[in-house]
Amino acid sequence: MATSGGSAPASPLREALSIQGRVVWALILREMLTRYGRNNIGVLWLFLEPMLFIGAITGIWAATRSFHNSDIPIAAFALTGYSSMMLWRTLPARCIGAAENNRTLLHHRYVKVLDIYIARILLEQGAVTVSFLVLGFALYLGGLLMPPEDVLEVWAGWLLLAWFGAGLALTIGALAERWDVIAKIWSPIALLLFPFSGAAYMVDALPPHARELNLYLPMIHGLEFMREGFFGTKIVAHYDLFYLVVWNVALTVFGLSQVRRIAAGDHLL
Repeated sequence: MATSGGSAPASPLREALSIQGRVVWALILREMLTRYGRNNIGVLWLFLEPMLFIGAITGIWAATRSFHNSDIPIAAFALTGYSSMMLWRTLPARCIGAAENNRTLLHHRYVKVLDIYIARILLEQGAVTVSFLVLGFALYLGGLLMPPEDVLEVWAGWLLLAWFGAGLALTIGALAERWDVIAKIWSPIALLLFPFSGAAYMVDALPPHARELNLYLPMIHGLEFMREGFFGTKIVAHYDLFYLVVWNVALTVFGLSQVRRIAAGDHLL
């Protein structure tokens, strides 16, 4: 009776994905060491930076609770608002210049321009997610935050916002590689978007006309959906997930097309 020996060879797609996974992981480790080094607390700053920012904002909101005149748990309100904002606001800035600054890596056979962007996106969003979880658990232990009413809805909103941030980062990062003006105008645009991002207010508190205008911003829909998962019947949330998904798909497709365009060009080599 014949027996088969050895394992079946991996399919080309599986092998390609395995190689890309190893390349992206190596780029993440390189980025962590390049940015924070091995001295003192080293890569822990990756998580402590957003944690300190979100923690400070949450502390200020909790300390001034009497001025807000709201029944919503202030710590959870600030935590959801500012954590979700960091999922999309800081990512494009991290991806601007990423390909140019790592152009020497592109001489390696397996390193692609897209790998560099994916590594930075995963690194930043991983850091913000860890900060969100650690701070949320700390606030829960301190009695300042109750568990979400619907955990799955919170994570669905978080993932949709992370997807939006990734598509935005690919688009801005790739466009800035071709036109310097994109890098220059993104910072003021991100600054202008902040007061309208919903981080510090609920859309329902706005006058109807202002609410309608505010809902043209796609990130608002993910945040309102996530807060509905956190606060449930305590709030009235306004969102259209189809609108947000359309934006996410459009930004991702356009961003990937622009990354492919700069990868096909010769100005990085």
